[in-house]
Amino acid sequence: MSQLAALPPLSVSVEEAARMTGYSRSGIYEVMANGDLKAFKLGKRRLILVAELKAWIERAAKAGAR
Repeated sequence: MSQLAALPPLSVSVEEAARMTGYSRSGIYEVMANGDLKAFKLGKRRLILVAELKAWIERAAKAGAR
């Protein structure tokens, strides 16, 4: 087995981000549209860096804890 196959993904699709966070697909698009979650296009796919997704969740958790 290749070492690359064992590495966690650097980015995920909008659908994967929704599944990972428990947020709806349309909710992820809404958060991206208002600038709270950065994404990029690779070909026709819109991808979100896993690090960005984690940072967004942490910001949301801190804001919700207030």
